[in-house]
Amino acid sequence: MLNLNSKLLELEKSGKKINLGLIGAGQMGIGLVSQVFCMKGMRVAAVCDIRLDEAKKAYILAGVSPDDILTARTPSEVEEIVRRGKYAVTEDFSAVTKSIPIDVVIDATGIPEVGAKIALESIYNGKHIVMLNVETDVTVGPILKKMADSAGVVYTVSAGDEPGAIKELYDFADAMGFEVLVAGKGKNNPVDLEANPESVREEAQKKKMNPKMLASFKDGTKTMVELTAVSNATGFLPTRRGLIGPSATVKELPEIFRLKEEGGILDSYRVVEYVNGVAPGVFVIVTTKLEAIREEMAYLSMGPGPNYVFYRPYHLASIETPLSAARAYIYKEPTIAPKGAPVSETIAVAKKDLKAGEHLDGIGGFTVYGIIDTYENAKKERALPIGLVNKNVVMTKDVKKGEVITYDAVKLDESSLILQLRRLQEKLIG
Repeated sequence: MLNLNSKLLELEKSGKKINLGLIGAGQMGIGLVSQVFCMKGMRVAAVCDIRLDEAKKAYILAGVSPDDILTARTPSEVEEIVRRGKYAVTEDFSAVTKSIPIDVVIDATGIPEVGAKIALESIYNGKHIVMLNVETDVTVGPILKKMADSAGVVYTVSAGDEPGAIKELYDFADAMGFEVLVAGKGKNNPVDLEANPESVREEAQKKKMNPKMLASFKDGTKTMVELTAVSNATGFLPTRRGLIGPSATVKELPEIFRLKEEGGILDSYRVVEYVNGVAPGVFVIVTTKLEAIREEMAYLSMGPGPNYVFYRPYHLASIETPLSAARAYIYKEPTIAPKGAPVSETIAVAKKDLKAGEHLDGIGGFTVYGIIDTYENAKKERALPIGLVNKNVVMTKDVKKGEVITYDAVKLDESSLILQLRRLQEKLIG
């Protein structure tokens, strides 16, 4: 991120702004729009949401006059509105992804199927794509990254979301020559595998959150998805299926994250994990074999070693997302993206007893939650990636609560784009 502010200032002074197209004006999208209005060198030129009033609200909360917010139905109408220096709102994301002035598209929908459509259409139309939608990334990120590379555009998951914040710490440590042993994040509530939109509704209303989003936090799916993205970007494996999830303070992390024979909890290094008690922070555990560096780390109050923690006590979610857009546009670099074939998978587990003929719902719903495992294990078991689950997926066999749902136990939604991309990914990448 060094010098990004200077580059944005240069753009501002030159009269050029990076035109962002935001898709999804929920809690995250609204905050993002207001933040961009505080920045130099970029503007949110268009906002898309199926609730047009919410798209308009995002601009109004950022201080835009209602007279300057115009409704568009087609890409050419978005283009004309942007040319006039006004702000476009639309219900059709294709009006954004296909509009010539848009430089970077940001997907803030959080819906795997929708995210796949947005990303594919953005790449096809020569737009950089920032995914504030990790759920899509862990399902088909590798193939989308490959397509973006071929098209000469950037595919990236967002800064500010925990995977991006972890990857920045990882890159920082790795660039200095430290050996990175563990990459992880905090979790700010105990896992409740039975959490669903109804059980969390009252809390969600108080927090002004979508109940499905809160349920996905509480049942652990979001954490598993986020660490799957980190795994696929770094090559690190999960500590075990579903992870360990110890409780600890930041100072305790270097001791806890040692090998079992050294008094820690790990069977091996180069792993991802989460910790209760350090949220909303993210961390990496590093080490060095050189005595001079260990002495310097002790002098710098980093502890006695041999393992050390680099900890960031916050992640600013969508507030930081514009930095990924700027980095993609200016430096042609992702914040975090899959490095190749998948390393980990977030697989679907029955949240209740499921009967043949029953329709599933999806992430944060009533029927399934996700847990992380290695891609190799998931493939051997034919475990169903949670990102392929939607309301059109039907059980063909009974599956008991707590059991992994396999491909053999469901009839998939053959009209699903993310399913077609997934099959292509497995054929071309692995």
